[in-house]
Amino acid sequence: MWLWLVSNALAAEPALRPYDTGIIDRLTSFVGIFILVGIAWLMSENRRKVDWKLVGWGVGLQLLFGLVIMSPFVSGIFYVVVNGGVDKLLSFAGDGANFVFQPVQPHMVEAMDSGGQMTNQFYVGTVNGMSPPLKTFAFWILPTIIFFSALMSALYHLGVMQFLVKGIAWVMVRTLGTSGAESLSAAGNIFVGQTEAPLLIRPFVGAMTRSELMAVMTGGFATVAGGVLGAYVGFFSDGQGGYIIPNLPGHLVVASIISAPAALAIAKVMVPEIGVPATRGTVEMPKDVRKSNVMEAIAGGASEGMKLALNVAAMLIAIIAIVSMFDWAVSLVPMTICDSGPMFQSFVEGAATCGTNTVAGADGVIEEAVSGEPLSMSLLLGWMFAPIAFIMGVPWAECVPIGRLLGEKVVLTEIIAYLNLAGLMTAENPVISERGAVIASYALCGFANFGSIGIQIAGIGGIAENKMPELASLGFRAMTAGVIAACMTGAVAGVML
Repeated sequence: MWLWLVSNALAAEPALRPYDTGIIDRLTSFVGIFILVGIAWLMSENRRKVDWKLVGWGVGLQLLFGLVIMSPFVSGIFYVVVNGGVDKLLSFAGDGANFVFQPVQPHMVEAMDSGGQMTNQFYVGTVNGMSPPLKTFAFWILPTIIFFSALMSALYHLGVMQFLVKGIAWVMVRTLGTSGAESLSAAGNIFVGQTEAPLLIRPFVGAMTRSELMAVMTGGFATVAGGVLGAYVGFFSDGQGGYIIPNLPGHLVVASIISAPAALAIAKVMVPEIGVPATRGTVEMPKDVRKSNVMEAIAGGASEGMKLALNVAAMLIAIIAIVSMFDWAVSLVPMTICDSGPMFQSFVEGAATCGTNTVAGADGVIEEAVSGEPLSMSLLLGWMFAPIAFIMGVPWAECVPIGRLLGEKVVLTEIIAYLNLAGLMTAENPVISERGAVIASYALCGFANFGSIGIQIAGIGGIAENKMPELASLGFRAMTAGVIAACMTGAVAGVML
């Protein structure tokens, strides 16, 4: 069902609820930033040791970056450049997928011509590229992960990424006062994944304090890798060179950037620094072992990207199947959810309806039964996370559907949440506005989910085995901090929209 929603999104126009953002909406988002910091403080290991100057700088950097990048003058240029760049990169990924999955034998498929009429077209070799029926999630979206992974590997070999990472880390060290190692990892998370970024500081991990480890883990949970960002963008293509969320590539890049200082700030609230970091006040990029040439780097990146793409496919198959099983079990509860509240019925009666609507039919006025919604995991998550959606500045009528997405990100993965967001935006009846969709796209942009806890413990623990017990004790706390930091990013977007 969920994969059908995203395939439908690729071919449909967005359906958005009309909504005019007002000063109260922006004020709600602004206050929400500090409510989220307060929630982190309530969960702190040592509330008296919180460095509020550091937290202030973290929130300030988020707002400053958001204000600069999303200001009318800068955003007009920034979004054009980023959108054009991402579009061009995705076209390169498409060229690679076309070559591998194009047919080698002529065959006929139905296609729509420029006049809207269905015609038969022959597809063979490189004349027309991949057949339209093959442009699916597996053969069109996942290959972008392989391309972006190879590209990032080449840029690291050439030293481009190190230059950018060190520059961003220097800003955070000078303003927030965080150590060089944790700042380098947080900056690296803007471009690479939760297990790759710690490799940038490999020599320092074994001697890190508990607070530094918390910052490294939170940075991984609060951001996404550049390799999968291209796949997220692909979910929201309108099939005509645009996106069902306007300027989506630019929004996701901004989300990845401004989540880095938020991750450090929230990490330092929940696990304040009480030790003396070995890299305090310095930004030293360890010498990495580079590949022998750029082609070896590209090959290595492509291989890693292939593993990631296959892992994503396997994860989606397993998780969606398990959730479907859970929803089936929960649907056996004799209850139907209506707009007016839950309706209960006996097991013998079967599914209840939420009343009737009077509609005009061919034979006059008739009464039509109105169906409700059975209990499901998504519905339960929506109720649970609706308050978080509200304090981010999501319109009240949209808090439950956006809350569902936030819950699905944590319990399932952000991939499924993004797929469902695309489905909501192409539904027949509009349920969310552009404001709600953009705030959600920022808040979902992170790896904070239960599955990632094991990935981080294994990945970082493999670098420094002596820290494995401490990493395990920090796992759930760091994931929660990553959720809060990503929601702060969503609230910042709500202030600027």
